[in-house]
Amino acid sequence: MAKTGTNNEDYVRPIRRLLTAILVLCLLGLFLVWRIDSPRVERFRMAVIDRVVPSFDWAMTPVTASVNLFRDFQSYQRVYQQNKDLRRELQQMRAWKEAALQLEQENAKLLDLNNVRLDPRLTKVTGVVMADSGSPFRQSVLLNVGARDGIRDGWATMDGVGLVGRISGVGQQISRVILVTDSNSRMPVTIQPSGQRAILQGDNTATPVVSFLENPDLVRPGDRIVSSGDGGVFPADILVGQVAEDPRGRLRARLAADFERLEFLRVLRSHEAEVISDPGSLIAPPTLPETAEVPDG
Repeated sequence: MAKTGTNNEDYVRPIRRLLTAILVLCLLGLFLVWRIDSPRVERFRMAVIDRVVPSFDWAMTPVTASVNLFRDFQSYQRVYQQNKDLRRELQQMRAWKEAALQLEQENAKLLDLNNVRLDPRLTKVTGVVMADSGSPFRQSVLLNVGARDGIRDGWATMDGVGLVGRISGVGQQISRVILVTDSNSRMPVTIQPSGQRAILQGDNTATPVVSFLENPDLVRPGDRIVSSGDGGVFPADILVGQVAEDPRGRLRARLAADFERLEFLRVLRSHEAEVISDPGSLIAPPTLPETAEVPDG
């Protein structure tokens, strides 16, 4: 058996060397043919290409199918990404739609509030909020109107919707407004519809405290808060906000004015009533009856 294996190797080894030599010669000849720069060789190369390449279409079919499949996958990936982007844009459009509806409702509410007639004795001066000079211990803003515009201390200010504060400090061209949220602010208010009188007390938060109620049982969250006019500081029946209840059960005021966007403020000019120094002059003396003339006789 070992001898038979040796004889087979003796026959196979020369054939293998011969085939290797023929392959090397063919490759060398092919290399020389493709490297020789000659018109005849060029024509020969073109003839070989015309003869051989069209017959290899079957070999390129898997490659073409793979390329088309890869392109289809890329197209599907682009469609998926576009669908994802469209869904995101649709969600954003829904959010914008909700914001637009809220702005539309707010605009309608502001238009209704602008049609509300105030006391004819009240006139207004509109000022631009120049700076927020507030701090954790003091909340106030500065307006670009002052004594030259007839502004006086104590006049109420509002943003067109609700009460904001009162004038506290007047310069020639600038005035300071103490907000109702300031800890030094105390304001008499009326809670509707119960008509309860109370004091709106600022505590440097966005929701001042409603205190000193006559009968707290008659007040419910959501009740309307307006200025009472007691004390003569604030005009009466100016919208302040609504009653709210904090987690501790304490009544607070959800203010109607937007304190985060104070750009323009209306200063309500309340003209003081005429001071009466002689109340007796208001009472006219009684008229004496005319005496009948007695004829001479």
